[in-house]
Amino acid sequence: MAASRKTPRTTASKRSGSRGNPAKTRVSAAPPKPTPVTARDWVGAARLRTLPLAISPILVGTGAAIVVGDRFHWVLALCCLVVAVSLQIAVNFANDYSDGIRGTDDHRVGPTRLTASGRVSPRAVLVAALIFFGIAALVGLAVVIRTQYWWLLAVGAVCIVAAWFYTGGKRPYGYFGLGELFVFVFFGPVATVGTTYVQTGVIPQESWLPSLGVGFLACGVLVTNNLRDIEQDRVAGKRTLTVLIGRRASQALYTVFMLLPFAISVLLAQFYPIAWLSLLVLLATLSATLIVWTYRTPRELIVALQLSSIASLAWSAFVLWAYVG
Repeated sequence: MAASRKTPRTTASKRSGSRGNPAKTRVSAAPPKPTPVTARDWVGAARLRTLPLAISPILVGTGAAIVVGDRFHWVLALCCLVVAVSLQIAVNFANDYSDGIRGTDDHRVGPTRLTASGRVSPRAVLVAALIFFGIAALVGLAVVIRTQYWWLLAVGAVCIVAAWFYTGGKRPYGYFGLGELFVFVFFGPVATVGTTYVQTGVIPQESWLPSLGVGFLACGVLVTNNLRDIEQDRVAGKRTLTVLIGRRASQALYTVFMLLPFAISVLLAQFYPIAWLSLLVLLATLSATLIVWTYRTPRELIVALQLSSIASLAWSAFVLWAYVG
């Protein structure tokens, strides 16, 4: 009898393990029937609210290309946008998959992920990630063929590898405090300067300097996200930079990330006066910073996260305006 009682639990555990999703202890023998997954759930898992971080470097890079090349290569600019957005959606699905099978998202404060909810198989989420990685790769290849800058194939490959190993693989760098560094590099200089280069063939200061601001703002968004999940990440063994340095240091770091771009605005404004208007974005960043310093529950940081993402897009839009105005 004892052996027969253990059999169903063992079988369930094996079935769960075969899907890559850690087995979960249930209170009752008859778990509630999961609700069907809708298109809205998939859109939510794509985390469209993070897309401003992908769009921002394209705006700045294209603005710099217009200044240098004195003409707008709209096809190449659009291709860069498709690559950036596809990579962002791909990494969101990849994070959903990787964090889900590790159990990191089991007690998530933010929106529930598909894998962790158990409503979608990990394999389906992985396929979604691979589809968007494929779109980014194909469009990127088209850009390389059009420009004949074949060495950009290596850059594209590095971007895809970095996107996957943020939370994927046996030793994801996002679990060892390196997330902010990689986000700064790839969302800042790589995406911004790359967008300018494929359109003009040169890398001007108009691209380099604001690319730092774009990177800082992207890092600010990540710090906010990690502050919200700091307790959960500690329990799950996810050693983000926020977990390593603690709450107060992370709040200070967030403040620095969100204010540095406006020092860049002041420098740009000496040559492109419309850049002064980007200081209006301080209304959003200071509001988000106030929330970050005074929040009492992790859910309050969701508003700060949204404000930070919007600030990134708005700041980049003002830089674009400064270049073309």
